[in-house]
Amino acid sequence: MKIAHNTMVSMHYTLTSDEGTVIDSSEGRAPLDYVQGQGMIVPGLEKAMIGHDVGDKFKVQVSPAEGYGERDEAMMREFPLNVFQTEGKVEAGMTFYAETPNGPVGLNVVKVDGDKVTVDLNHQLAGKNLNFEVEVVEVRTVSEEELEQMQHNCGCGCGDDDCGDDKDDKCGCGGEDECKCHDENHEKKENCDGNGGCGCKHHDEHHHH
Repeated sequence: MKIAHNTMVSMHYTLTSDEGTVIDSSEGRAPLDYVQGQGMIVPGLEKAMIGHDVGDKFKVQVSPAEGYGERDEAMMREFPLNVFQTEGKVEAGMTFYAETPNGPVGLNVVKVDGDKVTVDLNHQLAGKNLNFEVEVVEVRTVSEEELEQMQHNCGCGCGDDDCGDDKDDKCGCGGEDECKCHDENHEKKENCDGNGGCGCKHHDEHHHH
Protein backbone atom coordinates (compact mmCIF):
# COMPACT_ATOMS: atom_id res chain seq x y z
CA MET A 1 0.00 0.00 0.00
CA LYS A 2 1.43 3.34 -1.02
CA ILE A 3 1.43 6.46 1.14
CA ALA A 4 -1.56 8.66 0.31
CA HIS A 5 -3.81 11.18 2.06
CA ASN A 6 -5.07 9.94 5.45
CA THR A 7 -2.93 6.79 5.52
CA MET A 8 -1.21 5.86 8.78
CA VAL A 9 2.55 5.74 8.24
CA SER A 10 5.25 4.26 10.45
CA MET A 11 8.77 5.30 9.56
CA HIS A 12 12.31 5.31 10.87
CA TYR A 13 14.26 8.48 10.24
CA THR A 14 17.53 10.23 10.89
CA LEU A 15 17.71 14.02 10.72
CA THR A 16 21.08 15.66 10.13
CA SER A 17 22.38 19.18 9.65
CA ASP A 18 24.20 20.33 6.51
CA GLU A 19 27.42 19.68 8.46
CA GLY A 20 26.43 16.05 8.98
CA THR A 21 25.61 16.32 12.68
CA VAL A 22 22.77 14.04 13.77
CA ILE A 23 20.01 16.26 15.17
CA ASP A 24 17.45 13.55 15.80
CA SER A 25 16.90 9.90 15.00
CA SER A 26 14.43 7.11 15.70
CA GLU A 27 17.32 4.63 15.88
CA GLY A 28 16.92 2.51 18.98
CA ARG A 29 13.35 3.72 19.42
CA ALA A 30 9.97 2.79 18.00
CA PRO A 31 9.20 4.14 14.52
CA LEU A 32 7.47 7.49 14.23
CA ASP A 33 3.76 7.16 13.46
CA TYR A 34 1.84 9.91 11.70
CA VAL A 35 -1.19 10.39 9.44
CA GLN A 36 -0.33 11.63 5.95
CA GLY A 37 -1.91 14.96 5.04
CA GLN A 38 -2.68 16.05 8.60
CA GLY A 39 0.30 18.39 9.06
CA MET A 40 1.86 16.19 11.71
CA ILE A 41 5.33 16.38 10.14
CA VAL A 42 7.04 19.30 8.42
CA PRO A 43 5.50 20.15 5.01
CA GLY A 44 8.58 19.37 2.92
CA LEU A 45 8.95 15.89 4.37
CA GLU A 46 5.22 15.19 4.11
CA LYS A 47 5.30 16.06 0.41
CA ALA A 48 8.27 13.75 -0.15
CA MET A 49 6.50 10.82 1.53
CA ILE A 50 3.63 10.67 -1.00
CA GLY A 51 3.68 7.55 -3.18
CA HIS A 52 6.31 5.66 -1.20
CA ASP A 53 5.69 2.08 -0.11
CA VAL A 54 6.76 -0.20 2.73
CA GLY A 55 10.47 -0.94 2.55
CA ASP A 56 11.36 2.24 0.65
CA LYS A 57 14.51 3.95 1.85
CA PHE A 58 15.31 7.43 0.60
CA LYS A 59 16.87 10.78 1.41
CA VAL A 60 15.23 14.20 1.21
CA GLN A 61 16.48 17.71 1.95
CA VAL A 62 13.82 20.07 3.27
CA SER A 63 14.46 23.80 2.88
CA PRO A 64 13.66 26.25 5.69
CA ALA A 65 10.61 27.44 3.73
CA GLU A 66 9.11 23.94 3.99
CA GLY A 67 10.62 23.18 7.37
CA TYR A 68 10.65 25.55 10.33
CA GLY A 69 10.86 28.80 8.38
CA GLU A 70 13.54 31.47 8.28
CA ARG A 71 14.84 33.10 11.44
CA ASP A 72 12.90 36.21 12.50
CA GLU A 73 14.78 38.64 14.73
CA ALA A 74 11.43 40.05 15.87
CA MET A 75 11.03 36.78 17.78
CA MET A 76 13.66 37.91 20.29
CA ARG A 77 11.72 38.83 23.43
CA GLU A 78 12.42 39.95 26.99
CA PHE A 79 10.70 38.43 30.04
CA PRO A 80 10.98 39.03 33.78
CA LEU A 81 13.21 36.52 35.54
CA ASN A 82 10.51 35.48 38.02
CA VAL A 83 8.39 33.74 35.36
CA PHE A 84 11.02 31.05 34.80
CA GLN A 85 10.47 27.98 36.94
CA THR A 86 13.66 26.14 37.75
CA GLU A 87 15.38 24.91 40.88
CA GLY A 88 18.72 26.33 39.79
CA LYS A 89 20.00 29.47 38.13
CA VAL A 90 18.56 30.63 34.80
CA GLU A 91 21.43 30.71 32.32
CA ALA A 92 21.99 31.33 28.61
CA GLY A 93 21.57 28.15 26.60
CA MET A 94 18.65 26.82 28.66
CA THR A 95 15.32 26.05 27.01
CA PHE A 96 12.02 26.60 28.79
CA TYR A 97 8.47 25.86 27.62
CA ALA A 98 5.69 28.36 28.22
CA GLU A 99 2.01 27.49 28.17
CA THR A 100 0.05 29.60 25.67
CA PRO A 101 -3.50 29.38 24.28
CA ASN A 102 -1.98 27.61 21.25
CA GLY A 103 0.00 25.12 23.32
CA PRO A 104 3.58 25.14 24.67
CA VAL A 105 6.17 27.32 22.97
CA GLY A 106 9.92 26.97 23.37
CA LEU A 107 11.89 29.86 24.89
CA ASN A 108 15.62 29.58 24.27
CA VAL A 109 17.50 31.73 26.78
CA VAL A 110 19.99 34.03 25.04
CA LYS A 111 20.97 36.42 27.86
CA VAL A 112 20.25 37.04 31.54
CA ASP A 113 20.65 40.63 32.71
CA GLY A 114 19.64 41.14 36.33
CA ASP A 115 15.92 40.45 36.60
CA LYS A 116 15.39 40.40 32.84
CA VAL A 117 15.83 37.43 30.53
CA THR A 118 16.20 37.70 26.75
CA VAL A 119 14.80 34.67 24.92
CA ASP A 120 14.65 33.56 21.31
CA LEU A 121 11.22 32.29 20.24
CA ASN A 122 12.48 31.10 16.89
CA HIS A 123 12.47 27.35 16.51
CA GLN A 124 15.99 26.02 17.02
CA LEU A 125 15.96 24.67 13.46
CA ALA A 126 14.62 27.87 11.87
CA GLY A 127 16.70 28.95 8.89
CA LYS A 128 18.31 25.53 8.51
CA ASN A 129 18.01 22.77 5.93
CA LEU A 130 16.60 19.51 7.27
CA ASN A 131 18.32 16.44 5.82
CA PHE A 132 16.27 13.30 6.34
CA GLU A 133 17.08 9.65 5.76
CA VAL A 134 13.80 7.77 5.83
CA GLU A 135 12.73 4.11 5.88
CA VAL A 136 9.02 3.36 5.48
CA VAL A 137 8.10 0.59 7.92
CA GLU A 138 4.31 0.36 7.60
CA VAL A 139 1.46 1.97 5.66
CA ARG A 140 -2.18 1.25 6.44
CA THR A 141 -5.62 2.78 6.28
CA VAL A 142 -6.78 4.78 9.27
CA SER A 143 -10.26 4.71 10.82
CA GLU A 144 -12.30 7.83 11.50
CA GLU A 145 -11.92 7.18 15.23
CA GLU A 146 -8.13 6.98 14.95
CA LEU A 147 -8.04 10.09 12.80
CA GLU A 148 -10.04 12.07 15.33
CA GLN A 149 -7.79 10.90 18.15
CA MET A 150 -4.61 11.73 16.25
CA GLN A 151 -5.89 15.23 15.47
CA HIS A 152 -6.11 15.90 19.20
CA ASN A 153 -2.53 14.79 19.75
CA CYS A 154 0.80 16.06 18.52
CA GLY A 155 0.68 18.17 15.38
CA CYS A 156 4.34 18.88 14.86
CA GLY A 157 7.19 17.41 12.90
CA CYS A 158 10.43 15.51 13.11
CA GLY A 159 13.05 17.55 14.86
CA ASP A 160 10.44 19.71 16.57
CA ASP A 161 11.42 20.67 20.10
CA ASP A 162 7.85 21.59 20.91
CA CYS A 163 6.58 18.11 20.32
CA GLY A 164 8.17 15.39 22.39
CA ASP A 165 7.81 11.69 23.04
CA ASP A 166 5.40 12.39 25.87
CA LYS A 167 2.76 13.48 23.31
CA ASP A 168 1.58 16.18 25.73
CA ASP A 169 3.04 19.09 23.83
CA LYS A 170 1.59 21.00 20.92
CA CYS A 171 3.09 23.66 18.69
CA GLY A 172 2.32 27.28 19.27
CA CYS A 173 3.77 30.71 19.75
CA GLY A 174 2.79 33.33 22.27
CA GLY A 175 4.03 36.67 23.49
CA GLU A 176 4.69 38.01 26.96
CA ASP A 177 1.02 38.33 27.83
CA GLU A 178 0.53 34.59 27.49
CA CYS A 179 3.31 34.02 30.00
CA LYS A 180 1.60 35.64 32.97
CA CYS A 181 -0.25 33.38 35.31
CA HIS A 182 -2.10 35.62 37.72
CA ASP A 183 -4.16 38.73 37.12
CA GLU A 184 -4.23 41.76 39.41
CA ASN A 185 -6.75 40.03 41.68
CA HIS A 186 -4.40 37.06 42.02
CA GLU A 187 -6.85 34.78 40.25
CA LYS A 188 -5.34 32.05 38.16
CA LYS A 189 -5.73 32.54 34.43
CA GLU A 190 -6.85 29.82 32.05
CA ASN A 191 -3.38 29.50 30.55
CA CYS A 192 -1.74 28.50 33.82
CA ASP A 193 0.03 25.24 34.28
CA GLY A 194 -1.80 24.57 37.55
CA ASN A 195 1.35 24.88 39.63
CA GLY A 196 1.03 28.56 40.45
CA GLY A 197 3.41 29.54 37.68
CA CYS A 198 3.09 30.73 34.13
CA GLY A 199 4.29 27.49 32.63
CA CYS A 200 7.81 28.63 31.71
CA LYS A 201 9.28 25.33 32.76
CA HIS A 202 12.82 24.18 32.19
CA HIS A 203 13.19 20.94 30.23
CA ASP A 204 16.61 19.40 30.76
CA GLU A 205 16.01 16.92 27.97
CA HIS A 206 13.31 17.08 25.34
CA HIS A 207 13.26 14.46 22.64
CA HIS A 208 12.60 15.54 19.06
CA HIS A 209 9.75 14.14 17.04
